[in-house]
Amino acid sequence: MRHDRDNSRDIQAFLAGIEGHAFRIAQFATGNRDDALELVQDTMMKLVQNYAGRSADEWKPLFYSVLQSRIRDWQRRQTVRNRFRTWFARHEDDEEDALEQYPADESGEPSACLQNDQFMTRLDQALSALPYRQQQVFLLRVWEDMDIAQTAAVMQCSESSVKTHHARALQKLREKLEELR
Repeated sequence: MRHDRDNSRDIQAFLAGIEGHAFRIAQFATGNRDDALELVQDTMMKLVQNYAGRSADEWKPLFYSVLQSRIRDWQRRQTVRNRFRTWFARHEDDEEDALEQYPADESGEPSACLQNDQFMTRLDQALSALPYRQQQVFLLRVWEDMDIAQTAAVMQCSESSVKTHHARALQKLREKLEELR
Protein backbone atom coordinates (compact mmCIF):
# COMPACT_ATOMS: atom_id res chain seq x y z
CA MET A 1 0.00 0.00 0.00
CA ARG A 2 2.88 2.36 0.74
CA HIS A 3 4.07 1.95 -2.86
CA ASP A 4 0.74 3.34 -4.15
CA ARG A 5 1.01 6.38 -1.90
CA ASP A 6 4.62 7.00 -2.98
CA ASN A 7 3.59 6.65 -6.61
CA SER A 8 0.69 9.02 -6.00
CA ARG A 9 3.04 11.63 -4.55
CA ASP A 10 5.48 11.12 -7.43
CA ILE A 11 2.84 11.60 -10.10
CA GLN A 12 1.42 14.63 -8.30
CA ALA A 13 4.89 16.17 -8.20
CA PHE A 14 5.41 15.33 -11.87
CA LEU A 15 2.11 16.96 -12.86
CA ALA A 16 2.81 20.04 -10.72
CA GLY A 17 6.15 20.44 -12.46
CA ILE A 18 4.85 20.02 -15.98
CA GLU A 19 1.53 21.87 -15.87
CA GLY A 20 2.90 25.35 -16.66
CA HIS A 21 4.73 24.32 -19.80
CA ALA A 22 1.89 22.06 -20.88
CA PHE A 23 -0.54 24.94 -20.48
CA ARG A 24 1.59 27.22 -22.64
CA ILE A 25 1.92 24.56 -25.34
CA ALA A 26 -1.84 24.02 -25.36
CA GLN A 27 -2.50 27.76 -25.30
CA PHE A 28 -0.28 28.34 -28.32
CA ALA A 29 -2.08 25.53 -30.13
CA THR A 30 -5.60 26.70 -29.25
CA GLY A 31 -5.18 30.44 -28.88
CA ASN A 32 -7.62 30.27 -25.98
CA ARG A 33 -6.86 30.11 -22.26
CA ASP A 34 -9.98 28.18 -21.25
CA ASP A 35 -9.60 25.56 -23.96
CA ALA A 36 -5.93 25.16 -23.07
CA LEU A 37 -6.75 24.65 -19.38
CA GLU A 38 -9.37 22.06 -20.26
CA LEU A 39 -6.96 20.18 -22.53
CA VAL A 40 -4.22 20.11 -19.91
CA GLN A 41 -6.59 19.02 -17.14
CA ASP A 42 -8.01 16.27 -19.34
CA THR A 43 -4.49 15.12 -20.23
CA MET A 44 -3.51 15.03 -16.56
CA MET A 45 -6.55 12.95 -15.70
CA LYS A 46 -5.86 10.50 -18.53
CA LEU A 47 -2.23 10.14 -17.48
CA VAL A 48 -3.23 9.34 -13.91
CA GLN A 49 -6.04 6.98 -14.95
CA ASN A 50 -4.14 5.09 -17.63
CA TYR A 51 -0.41 5.41 -16.94
CA ALA A 52 0.17 6.06 -13.23
CA GLY A 53 1.49 2.52 -12.85
CA ARG A 54 4.22 3.07 -15.43
CA SER A 55 7.70 4.15 -14.45
CA ALA A 56 8.28 7.85 -13.85
CA ASP A 57 10.70 7.96 -16.81
CA GLU A 58 7.80 7.16 -19.13
CA TRP A 59 5.42 9.82 -17.86
CA LYS A 60 6.77 12.84 -19.77
CA PRO A 61 6.61 11.31 -23.28
CA LEU A 62 3.26 9.69 -22.46
CA PHE A 63 1.89 12.96 -21.12
CA TYR A 64 2.87 14.90 -24.21
CA SER A 65 1.58 12.17 -26.52
CA VAL A 66 -1.81 12.36 -24.83
CA LEU A 67 -1.72 16.18 -24.91
CA GLN A 68 -0.90 16.22 -28.63
CA SER A 69 -3.75 13.79 -29.27
CA ARG A 70 -6.14 16.01 -27.29
CA ILE A 71 -4.95 19.10 -29.20
CA ARG A 72 -5.52 17.36 -32.56
CA ASP A 73 -9.02 16.32 -31.44
CA TRP A 74 -9.72 19.90 -30.36
CA GLN A 75 -8.51 21.22 -33.74
CA ARG A 76 -10.79 18.81 -35.59
CA ARG A 77 -13.77 19.93 -33.51
CA GLN A 78 -12.86 23.58 -34.13
CA THR A 79 -12.75 22.98 -37.88
CA VAL A 80 -16.31 21.66 -37.80
CA ARG A 81 -17.49 24.44 -35.48
CA ASN A 82 -15.89 27.09 -37.66
CA ARG A 83 -17.75 25.78 -40.68
CA PHE A 84 -21.01 26.27 -38.84
CA ARG A 85 -19.96 29.69 -37.58
CA THR A 86 -19.12 30.74 -41.12
CA TRP A 87 -22.45 29.49 -42.40
CA PHE A 88 -24.34 31.42 -39.74
CA ALA A 89 -22.01 34.47 -39.90
CA ARG A 90 -21.43 34.32 -36.18
CA HIS A 91 -18.26 36.00 -34.93
CA GLU A 92 -16.80 35.67 -31.46
CA ASP A 93 -13.95 37.85 -30.22
CA ASP A 94 -13.53 36.54 -26.68
CA GLU A 95 -9.93 35.37 -26.85
CA GLU A 96 -7.76 36.60 -24.01
CA ASP A 97 -4.26 37.99 -24.16
CA ALA A 98 -1.77 35.12 -24.01
CA LEU A 99 0.38 36.93 -21.43
CA GLU A 100 -2.36 37.82 -18.94
CA GLN A 101 -1.56 34.88 -16.70
CA TYR A 102 1.99 36.06 -16.01
CA PRO A 103 2.65 38.20 -12.95
CA ALA A 104 4.59 41.39 -13.44
CA ASP A 105 8.35 41.10 -13.06
CA GLU A 106 9.24 43.45 -10.26
CA SER A 107 12.97 42.76 -10.29
CA GLY A 108 15.69 44.47 -12.25
CA GLU A 109 16.03 47.78 -13.94
CA PRO A 110 12.93 49.31 -15.54
CA SER A 111 14.58 49.55 -18.97
CA ALA A 112 15.71 45.91 -18.79
CA CYS A 113 12.25 44.83 -17.71
CA LEU A 114 10.71 46.77 -20.58
CA GLN A 115 13.08 45.18 -23.08
CA ASN A 116 12.40 41.73 -21.65
CA ASP A 117 8.64 42.30 -21.73
CA GLN A 118 8.84 43.50 -25.33
CA PHE A 119 10.94 40.50 -26.30
CA MET A 120 8.54 38.06 -24.61
CA THR A 121 5.58 39.72 -26.32
CA ARG A 122 7.34 39.44 -29.69
CA LEU A 123 8.33 35.85 -28.96
CA ASP A 124 4.75 34.93 -28.08
CA GLN A 125 3.52 36.60 -31.27
CA ALA A 126 6.17 34.85 -33.36
CA LEU A 127 5.39 31.47 -31.79
CA SER A 128 1.67 31.99 -32.31
CA ALA A 129 2.27 32.79 -35.98
CA LEU A 130 4.16 29.56 -36.63
CA PRO A 131 2.32 26.70 -38.33
CA TYR A 132 1.01 24.23 -35.76
CA ARG A 133 3.53 21.42 -36.36
CA GLN A 134 6.53 23.81 -36.30
CA GLN A 135 5.21 25.48 -33.16
CA GLN A 136 4.64 22.23 -31.29
CA VAL A 137 7.97 20.69 -32.33
CA PHE A 138 9.80 23.85 -31.26
CA LEU A 139 8.07 23.91 -27.87
CA LEU A 140 8.69 20.23 -27.21
CA ARG A 141 12.34 20.40 -28.30
CA VAL A 142 13.26 23.71 -26.65
CA TRP A 143 10.91 24.12 -23.68
CA GLU A 144 10.56 20.48 -22.78
CA ASP A 145 14.11 19.51 -23.75
CA MET A 146 12.91 16.41 -25.58
CA ASP A 147 15.27 14.78 -28.01
CA ILE A 148 14.40 14.16 -31.66
CA ALA A 149 13.20 10.59 -31.09
CA GLN A 150 10.96 11.55 -28.16
CA THR A 151 9.49 14.48 -30.09
CA ALA A 152 8.84 12.26 -33.12
CA ALA A 153 7.02 9.75 -30.93
CA VAL A 154 4.92 12.45 -29.27
CA MET A 155 4.08 14.16 -32.57
CA GLN A 156 3.54 10.83 -34.34
CA CYS A 157 5.85 11.70 -37.21
CA SER A 158 9.30 10.75 -38.45
CA GLU A 159 12.52 12.03 -36.93
CA SER A 160 13.35 13.75 -40.22
CA SER A 161 10.03 15.63 -40.01
CA VAL A 162 10.94 16.77 -36.50
CA LYS A 163 14.28 18.04 -37.73
CA THR A 164 12.65 19.85 -40.66
CA HIS A 165 9.89 21.44 -38.54
CA HIS A 166 12.41 22.48 -35.89
CA ALA A 167 14.80 24.04 -38.42
CA ARG A 168 11.96 25.92 -40.12
CA ALA A 169 10.61 27.15 -36.80
CA LEU A 170 14.05 28.39 -35.75
CA GLN A 171 14.51 30.19 -39.07
CA LYS A 172 11.12 31.91 -38.87
CA LEU A 173 11.64 32.89 -35.24
CA ARG A 174 15.09 34.31 -36.01
CA GLU A 175 13.65 36.37 -38.86
CA LYS A 176 10.82 37.74 -36.73
CA LEU A 177 13.00 38.46 -33.71
CA GLU A 178 16.07 39.78 -35.57
CA GLU A 179 15.03 43.41 -35.15
CA LEU A 180 15.10 43.12 -31.36
CA ARG A 181 18.86 42.52 -31.23
